[in-house]
Amino acid sequence: MINIYGFLILSALMLFIGIYGFLTRRNTLAILISIELMLNAADINFAAFNRLLFPSGQEGYFFTLFSVAISAAETAVAIAVMINIYRSLKNNFVDNLDKLKW
Repeated sequence: MINIYGFLILSALMLFIGIYGFLTRRNTLAILISIELMLNAADINFAAFNRLLFPSGQEGYFFTLFSVAISAAETAVAIAVMINIYRSLKNNFVDNLDKLKW
C-alpha cells in the first residue's frame, strides 16, 4: 500500500511541472495543459488528505469530483476561445494576443 508521502510527492511534482509549463510556454494550448496539470495536483491532494484525515469519509472525493467537473467546463470554454483566436490570427501564441485589443 502506498503511504501519504508518495501521493504528496507526486502532487508536488505535478504542481511544479505545471507551474514551469505555464511560465515557459508561449502556446495557449500548452498553457491550458499546464493549468490542468496543476488542477489535477490539487485533486490528488483532496483525495490523499481525505484518506489521511477522514478514512471513512467521502468529502475529499466529492471535492475532487466537483473539481474535475469544473475543470472540464473550463477546458471546453478555453478551447472554444482558442479556436476563435486561431481563426482571427492564424496562430495561437500568447505573444500575438495584443493584436486583439480594440
